[in-house]
Amino acid sequence: MTLMKNLAMKTKVFTYSRRGVSLALAASLTVGAWHTSAAAFDVSTARTLVDKVVAEINAIIDSGDSEPKMLADFESIFVRYADVPIIARSALGIAAKSASSAQLNAFTRVFQGYISRKYGRRFREFIGGRIEVTDAQPLKSYFEVVSIAILKDAQPFDLRWHVSSKSGQDRFFNLVIEGVNLLTVERVEIGALLDKNKGNLDALIENLKRI
Repeated sequence: MTLMKNLAMKTKVFTYSRRGVSLALAASLTVGAWHTSAAAFDVSTARTLVDKVVAEINAIIDSGDSEPKMLADFESIFVRYADVPIIARSALGIAAKSASSAQLNAFTRVFQGYISRKYGRRFREFIGGRIEVTDAQPLKSYFEVVSIAILKDAQPFDLRWHVSSKSGQDRFFNLVIEGVNLLTVERVEIGALLDKNKGNLDALIENLKRI
């Protein structure tokens, strides 16, 4: 089973509200405003960043470690290489505007663990395979680094990393897997979870700790 199918199965757990779907359509628009390219940041720098990420992911899936250890290592990758605050704020959508600073900080912390566990479990399915970086190119106001996942019992598929230095450090802020956009998926799913919690952000934060 491909990673895309597994993500689709996860997504079916949530009931997509009309509000959630509209928020998803806005995700790709708002992120462009956040990620304007920095003068010192270029396609070579972006590829170097993703080369490091991919090398560490390959090392983890080849390690033979337990699932808890692997998930902890995947979270370390997200902390060091992903623009977690930007991804978290995008996922929260318009609810971020009415949240307090304390709520935003708390949401970002639990979202970091949630997203690391979710995608860490998917990357564990790569055990016995590998990821290879194949290309990099400028795309709008950021850079896209293309990689390919080569698995034992499945057809190879693309993973596209969107990279920027908007936060002051080189970070990836989006991951597109076989056309499945992380920002869009999380915007819809977090929106659906927020609806399920009747718009209560504190309840959503507690909920994410258990997912």
